[in-house]
Amino acid sequence: MNTANGTATQKPADRLFDAIQMEVFSNRLLAIAEDMGSILIRSSFSTNIKERRDCSTALFDAAGRLIAQADHIPIHLGAMIGAVETILARYSLADMQPGDAFICNDPYLAGGSHLPDISIITPVHHDGVVRFFCGNIAHHADVGGKTPGSTSGTSRSIFEEGIRLPVIRIARAGAIDVDLLELIAHNTRDPEERILDLKTQIGSNARGAEMLLRLVERMGWPTVERAIEDILTYTNRRLKNRIASLPDGEYRFERSLDDDGFEGPMVPIVCTARIAGETLELDFAGSGPEARGAVNLPDSAIKASVYYCVKAVLDPGLMPNQGIIDPIRITAPEGTIVNPRPPAAVAARAVTSNRLCGAVFGALYQALPPEETMASCNDSTSATSVSGWHARRKATYVYPESMGGGAGAFADSDGQDAVHVHTVNSTNLPVEALELEYPLLLDEYCLVPDSGGAGRHRGGMGMARQIRIRDDGTIFSARSDAHLVPAPGLYGGLPSNVTRIIRNPGTPQAQELHSKASGLVMKAGETIRVETLGGGGWGPPSERPLALLAEDLRQGKVTRAAAERDYGADMVRRALAL
Repeated sequence: MNTANGTATQKPADRLFDAIQMEVFSNRLLAIAEDMGSILIRSSFSTNIKERRDCSTALFDAAGRLIAQADHIPIHLGAMIGAVETILARYSLADMQPGDAFICNDPYLAGGSHLPDISIITPVHHDGVVRFFCGNIAHHADVGGKTPGSTSGTSRSIFEEGIRLPVIRIARAGAIDVDLLELIAHNTRDPEERILDLKTQIGSNARGAEMLLRLVERMGWPTVERAIEDILTYTNRRLKNRIASLPDGEYRFERSLDDDGFEGPMVPIVCTARIAGETLELDFAGSGPEARGAVNLPDSAIKASVYYCVKAVLDPGLMPNQGIIDPIRITAPEGTIVNPRPPAAVAARAVTSNRLCGAVFGALYQALPPEETMASCNDSTSATSVSGWHARRKATYVYPESMGGGAGAFADSDGQDAVHVHTVNSTNLPVEALELEYPLLLDEYCLVPDSGGAGRHRGGMGMARQIRIRDDGTIFSARSDAHLVPAPGLYGGLPSNVTRIIRNPGTPQAQELHSKASGLVMKAGETIRVETLGGGGWGPPSERPLALLAEDLRQGKVTRAAAERDYGADMVRRALAL
């Protein structure tokens, strides 16, 4: 109990929480964040935001604590937290006016994760005082740099990756700084898209501010303030209780990248989870050195990756707020791939983020009983960028796409096919939108047979997407991985296949490309095919029910040759006889 002026007041930890009221209030905040995201998606101009939904929204209190996060892209969370922290370090709340908005993207100057992800942060005033911040972040298809799409895996420093934005006030008292907006936009390959999307981001936050003020007017500020403290305290305590329920110990797991952006040795990503009572430390000592290429993982991205992993593995039902963040300790040695020094390149940081998540999952699962575990997922993201001249728009276009793969198998079920996993959660660009918006054709979009690891339960299948170029001079780049390293199985399950990117497949000119192929100039009629890896299998293949194996064979998910190799010819014959 605290006392002030002789009056006893209860701390949040001392009160009995009303679980129903907390759930209702938390979902009110979540609904505001989700509505902001819906507005951003529906109103944006670029396909990457309006179709692929590569954006996120969140709400913070005046102290910069996360109070709600919409269900969008997990890796974006760290960048918004970093942006709010940088704003508060640079400006006092008294310096902010109603209608102000701040813009930033730089991982070293403003807590960003990579330059295409631009954050807009808006202070929300009530009775002349800043009470909240509305935040959103969107992946812009291009922000300049040496390679269209600004995500080349072969960049050697951040100066090659596009325009760097420290925290800048882009709107003052409701008026957008048009000069600044145009300066940013005209340092990119498609300024019209940038201007329209950035205006939409600013407007989405303004809408979120209106909804927050309505909530305060309905409930009263003292009630809202107390409710925020309650949900943060409850979330914090619930996660600590979950950690305390695990056996104390040290659990280590390692995954590897194919390379560091250029051909060379594999790069280890090592996670050691230390559990002691209600404390959890995730230590990444032993991970590889700072990369020569753009697969370095900056501070905000490793934090977002870890917060996602802990929630997903230990308590998926936790409310997404600061209460999840505070109990976790992260250690990452400086000068490694998971804690780079400026000006190290970071454009392809999602590749490393997903592989790091695989290492964290593998470490934490060792503290759980087998029935609560899953085999490794594809732990990657195969992203491509296609750019050229758009004759109808009379402008340069940039088409980005990120592809999922197979999820790992569970103790009681097969892994999901063709899904994004971990910190990348965008949708695909539908074929209709692709061929309407860009001078490209989609030849094939399908699942990849034999891509999931065999086991009692099979790993999910990877996917293939084949694009045909229609104009000479089209530029293609990729940032991918797992071309050498498959997804391992668990408890006797077998590993998946690996990813492949093929130029002109099925022709005499067919060429398998490096995972970080960058700036390839293509001619009309050429094709690019990306085939992603699946997930690992769970349990020995010999224990797979015959009916499930027979169904895999009938549906073409597994070829007979691969089934005989992994399950044995006798088991295949018996399955086909059903």
